[in-house]
Amino acid sequence: MYKQQQKSYSGGTSSSGSRRGSSRGGSRGASRSGASRSGGSRGGSAYSSSGRGGRNNFRSHGGAGQRSFDPRSVIRSASEQKQQTPVVQEITNQFSDFPLDPRLQKNIADRNFAQPSPIQDQAIPQILAGKDVVGVANTGTGKTAAFLIPLINKVLVDKTSKTLIIAPTRELAVQIDKELQKFSRGLQIYSTICIGGVPIRAQISKLQKRPQFVIGTPGRLLDLANQRKISFEHYNNIVLDEVDRMLDMGFIHDINQIISTLPEKRQSLFFSATLADNVRSVMSRFITDPVMISIKTAETSANIKQDIIELKGRNKTDVLFEVLRRDEVNKTLIFMRTKHGADKLHKSLIDGGFQTAVMHGNKSQGQRQKSLEAFRNGKVSVLIATDVASRGIDVDDISHVINHDLPESRDAYTHRIGRTGRANKKGTALTFIG
Repeated sequence: MYKQQQKSYSGGTSSSGSRRGSSRGGSRGASRSGASRSGGSRGGSAYSSSGRGGRNNFRSHGGAGQRSFDPRSVIRSASEQKQQTPVVQEITNQFSDFPLDPRLQKNIADRNFAQPSPIQDQAIPQILAGKDVVGVANTGTGKTAAFLIPLINKVLVDKTSKTLIIAPTRELAVQIDKELQKFSRGLQIYSTICIGGVPIRAQISKLQKRPQFVIGTPGRLLDLANQRKISFEHYNNIVLDEVDRMLDMGFIHDINQIISTLPEKRQSLFFSATLADNVRSVMSRFITDPVMISIKTAETSANIKQDIIELKGRNKTDVLFEVLRRDEVNKTLIFMRTKHGADKLHKSLIDGGFQTAVMHGNKSQGQRQKSLEAFRNGKVSVLIATDVASRGIDVDDISHVINHDLPESRDAYTHRIGRTGRANKKGTALTFIG
């Protein structure tokens, strides 16, 4: 039924024949150069029914100190929210209302951007006015454009303006740079990505050309600073993006070290999906008297249908095959807890005739990017990933997210399933339990 054709993505062989099936692996990063570590827990308890119950949200699986999150309470809450009238945030501006350079306005219009999202509507005027901003917004709300557009305009007004953008993962750094290229097309604005997993010499060479934007992960940026190839005190605009994720990945000391070397006179922009105590602690050292903008209206998008699949003793891979063969399952992202588990599932899906690619921290950046592009372009329909992919993956047409392994926390669950239901499209998130 499923004929195999060999193709290699991210160091793994991919076979085609099914229009469905691809998984991606990833891991939680934490090394100084942006490499990753992963936790390893599998399985869970058997639960009575989809979206009901919720005796204990956290359970330990797979070894001491490892936690798994039971998402039933979140699913029940999402179901209750859908019964309520949704909160509609008023948009007060059109993009044409913002005092932007006409060339930048044209690039925005060429992308068919007319009305800004709520975070863009509120943040862009404040950033253009030179204010420090703290933005709290869920994934997929358009915050990247919210800070890029005014910072690009700042360069067009003042050619000496330089911006440092710090992101938790390589994938998010690459995504931010791609957005930057689109908005700054033809404007002679240049950028350098400084991330691990790729040769540092090429990044050093690009830094010597003094780009207006540097986008990087904390570990690689500090490596470059220690080699005296970059000096943070020369950047008068600083963006910390996805701060909560950076702290989850263990970058707290790297972030504090970078903050300690920043110039006193600067514009500081701080974005996070949450403002937990550890996030507030970093914020207090990074920014003073900011404009606070919060766009979090719901924990998960109303466009995402969430459900539980109870295994009840059935083989998890067999159940996964059944799900992937459903007609409504098209482009699918599968989350695993470990790199080894991601590779193992990748092989199983290939043997089953599915088109797959895999992403995790043991893959080089080139391999990870190749897997992502194959998934984005439809060369494979299933991407298997560890949590390295829960943020920074901007693929609008993912029909399903499958939690093959339970996430380790509520936030991890929220960001995993936030990969679907984007750009006002519908999506489905399934979690295997039992």
